[in-house]
Amino acid sequence: MDSLDQKLVAALRRDARMSLSDLAGHLGITRATVRSRIERLLARGDILGFTVITRADMTHSPVRGLMMLKIEGAGTERIVHRLTGFPEVQQVHSTNGTWDLIAEIGTETLEALDRILFEIRRLDGITSSETHLLLSTRKSARTR
Repeated sequence: MDSLDQKLVAALRRDARMSLSDLAGHLGITRATVRSRIERLLARGDILGFTVITRADMTHSPVRGLMMLKIEGAGTERIVHRLTGFPEVQQVHSTNGTWDLIAEIGTETLEALDRILFEIRRLDGITSSETHLLLSTRKSARTR
């Protein structure tokens, strides 16, 4: 991606419904250029798709946290499989450093968060964990 593609993607992240004319005016290029650039970004897989974010998406899990997990031995795949079975676990990331996995968790209440944290800590192979509550989100793909 060149700098124009990056500017185009940034504009689409702010408002994916912006018209081709508005994008062209914002970027100082023609509508045809905007259209061809978007088509090329889609064809190459640089842009994977567009989405709609509803108010319910943002309020469904008002209590959110990141749970860092240390795994014993070679049980990471088994733990990931178990984690993805919990509806409260929204995403699981592998990482480097002290922690092996980071689970993004969302619940309706603090009590529900406490329950799922307890269940996860009881999984065989998890040797330690640390959880941080997310207090607010300043920038997110879900809120762009």
